[in-house]
Amino acid sequence: MIDGGEAIRKLALNVARYTGLAPLAKPFVGGIGAILMLHRVTATPERPNSVNRHLNIAPAFLDKLIADMKGRGYAFVTLDEAIERIKIGGKGGQFATITADDAYRDNMTEALPVLEKHGAPITIYVAPGLTDGAADLWWDVVEDLVDTSSRLTLKTANGSTVVDSSTPGKKIQAVARLNAWLTLEVREEEQGAALRELARSNGIDIGTGRPGILMSWDEIRRMAAHPLVTIGAHTINHRNLKRLAEADARHEIGDVRGILMERLGQEPRHFAYPYGYASAVGCREVGFARNAGYVSAVTTRHGVLRAEHGGYLHALPRISVNGRYQSVAHIRTMLSGVTTPLANAGKMVVTI
Repeated sequence: MIDGGEAIRKLALNVARYTGLAPLAKPFVGGIGAILMLHRVTATPERPNSVNRHLNIAPAFLDKLIADMKGRGYAFVTLDEAIERIKIGGKGGQFATITADDAYRDNMTEALPVLEKHGAPITIYVAPGLTDGAADLWWDVVEDLVDTSSRLTLKTANGSTVVDSSTPGKKIQAVARLNAWLTLEVREEEQGAALRELARSNGIDIGTGRPGILMSWDEIRRMAAHPLVTIGAHTINHRNLKRLAEADARHEIGDVRGILMERLGQEPRHFAYPYGYASAVGCREVGFARNAGYVSAVTTRHGVLRAEHGGYLHALPRISVNGRYQSVAHIRTMLSGVTTPLANAGKMVVTI
């Protein structure tokens, strides 16, 4: 199913493409490069038409996209090299670097062969709490709860309410309601406990962690040793940092470095803010990441890179390569730079 916002965005992408605006504008607004953002890369998603389908692309699409970008002159570089290129204003020509959040197992099994084919480096941002199972991929758990139920009883500050999930349309609404409850009404630190209590009170066993969906520590270590792979940090427990007290936010951002050092034998140089949108990261969080000693930090704000980003290395935008826009033409339009101001109230240099 396509929501209204998605349809409007696709219409804008097609207008920019078919009017010739995107290719004409690229020399002027295309910037110096781009950081691509991935999550899952698999040809066999468990729920191909789910609310969270944007988190998945097919490996064949990744293959086509990298080939197309290379054919149009993009150099695929490590994140370390990308940062150096930003610092010198992109004088070495247009470049791209690939990042992936959460350390999904298919990054190793299905994405890595594509990256090896093209010699394209990737930075994978790891949240140890997700890997250990101490924190939940709650967006997946919510879909599981809704998929297996026709109705759920939700306990809120105003009392209990029944969430109808009896039809496909109602299930989409139910997922949205539970997402809002978890991310707006429940305290960030209590999110996992609240989710498990919701499952328990409705007679559903959600188990522990998401075995097989995320890489194990042994697999992350093998990936860390691969010449194309850099491991970055994604907080300890994948928390929305803006919803945390200062001490807790600093802990999530800074102490994850020591955990990854202990687990992998090397400290991460790069950081990704969980969620990465305006209600999850602001000036405070950027300051924490800088003070923690990271070389760079990325958001999920939509935008190409510009020379001016040399002054904002801890608030870098990315281009989301996701399941709703699996079209090389769509990504070409995004890379042209014309969608950057459209998505950011006219801003060309996107930070926070």
